[in-house]
Amino acid sequence: MQLHLSTGTTSEGVVERDLTVGGVPGVLWSPVSPTPGSPLLLLGHGGGLHKGAPGLVARAREAVQRDGFSAVAIDAPGHGDRDRSDEDRRWIAEMRRVRETGRPLGPVLGPFNRSLADRAVPEWRAVIDALQGLPEIGADARIGYSGMTLATAIGIPLAAADRRIRALIVGGSLAYPWLLEAARRVTVPVEVLVPWDDPELDRASGFALFDALASEDKTLHAFPGSHFRVPADRFDTRFFARHLGAPEPVGRR
Repeated sequence: MQLHLSTGTTSEGVVERDLTVGGVPGVLWSPVSPTPGSPLLLLGHGGGLHKGAPGLVARAREAVQRDGFSAVAIDAPGHGDRDRSDEDRRWIAEMRRVRETGRPLGPVLGPFNRSLADRAVPEWRAVIDALQGLPEIGADARIGYSGMTLATAIGIPLAAADRRIRALIVGGSLAYPWLLEAARRVTVPVEVLVPWDDPELDRASGFALFDALASEDKTLHAFPGSHFRVPADRFDTRFFARHLGAPEPVGRR
């Protein structure tokens, strides 16, 4: 699929460009003077959010400024600048009713997230194909994926299907059977984040997901509170810099 990139804007050493691949909108963040073949970080957003969510943008800019990576985010189906299907609208309406009545979310969220993942995984693979045609990224770029909740439901099947994904940070998801099945095919290094006091995402799901992953190199990080507030600075293990290899930081070139 053809890649369309805007001219972009530059701020504090980061070039930000809008992109589309096959009609899917996204954003690419890159160093002003990128090192060819530098790692590429794929950033997934949570359910109900989008490619421009503040926390996601902050992670993207940090990956560029601190590690010299490029980073990319796209809107998941029915999110951000993308239209929702009639089926998506029915699922969302049902989720709202379930929340209002205090019933478990899993029976509704599971099939909805699977539908989103089935659509989003081919889109992410097309975006990777397109970006590998850029000289600053290239066909041999080391690629990581990061994201929670909906991004986990998409990222684990993506890593299971695409060997170009070399490292993964995920978490904050219910342990759907189809997601556990995909996790059993993931062998790359993984960090799993578990919100310890989340009213909608039980701890047991986080443990089940961690246990299902086939990776020999995997760690679990639990933190107080819910997935709405992730204290990333408290467990910054330099995970992607270690597993993807970081070029010299932008400010030191």
